[in-house]
This record gives sequence, structure tokens and C-alpha cells, in this order.
Amino acid sequence: MRFFLLITIMGLVACKPKAPVRQPVPVSEDSTFLTGTFYVVRHAERYEGPDSSLTPAGYERAGCLYRLLKDSLLNKIYVTPYRRSRETADSLRLALRLDTAVYRPDTTGESLIYTLTRHEDWGKHILIVAHANTMLPIVKALGGKPPVDSIRSNEFDRVLVVRKLKGGTRVHSLRY
Repeated sequence: MRFFLLITIMGLVACKPKAPVRQPVPVSEDSTFLTGTFYVVRHAERYEGPDSSLTPAGYERAGCLYRLLKDSLLNKIYVTPYRRSRETADSLRLALRLDTAVYRPDTTGESLIYTLTRHEDWGKHILIVAHANTMLPIVKALGGKPPVDSIRSNEFDRVLVVRKLKGGTRVHSLRY
């Protein structure tokens, strides 16, 4: 009897069922994944220092940004972990009662893409407050072709609008 039980157990262990093969699920035609409208701006003018606040001119610029984007149907704001980035978006965040997500700035835009995906924010209208050296990489990471070659160190008034649609990506530049 013991021998029969041992053979049965060995047979069950040796014949364990194979794990089912997972088939990839195709993205449906109505999917919003990798789509959306993104307003990429540089933080406003700031005082010197690694994590400084905005200058009076910076607060004025943040007000101009508010007036430009207040009716743009924003769903969320993405900022870097720096005070100047948060303060640039604060008037929009407070007036429109928008949720804010923090992403780590990098010169590839990959951190933003990862954070957008993790928060399931594709298909929305998003304000992204960036830095001079990260604006263009963000546009490229979103699949767009930047309309300019660089952002100058004294340039705080440019908005790069990236519209990602299922048929492609369009980018245009605004001044405020």
C-alpha cells in the first residue's frame, strides 16, 4: 500500500500541469494609451540656489501661465520635486483643484513616461512643468519633434503643446 501511495505521489509531482501560455492582449482601437494633450513648460524665473522659490517676475509669469491654460481642460499637473516647479503650477492647481504628480527630471524624458503610465494618465490634458534641459527630451519621449533646437537659459515663456493622437503626434510652440 505504501509503495502504491509513493508511486502515485511521484506521478502527480512529475506530471504537474503546465502553466497556461499567456497571450498578449491587443490594444483596442478605442484605447487612450499613449495619447493625450501635453503642455510642456519651463518653470518660471527663480532665485539662485538648488531649490529656490520664484522671484516676483516668476510669480507674475506663473499668473500669465494660469491665464493661458485655465480654459484648456487640464486634468492633472506633473511637476518635478523642486519648489520652483511646484510654485509655477500652483495657481492652476489651486484654482482648478487639480491633482499633482511628481516625476524625476531626466534628460531622456523616460521618468515622465514611466510616471504617466503608472498613474494611468494617458488620454488626458496634462501640464508638465519641466526645466530648460528637460523640455525637449520630454517632447521627444512623447513621440514629437521639437519645433526648436534648444531652450535658452533666460527663456521662460515657451509652451510646447504636444498632441498625441492615434494617427501621430503634433507639436507646436506658444509664447506667454
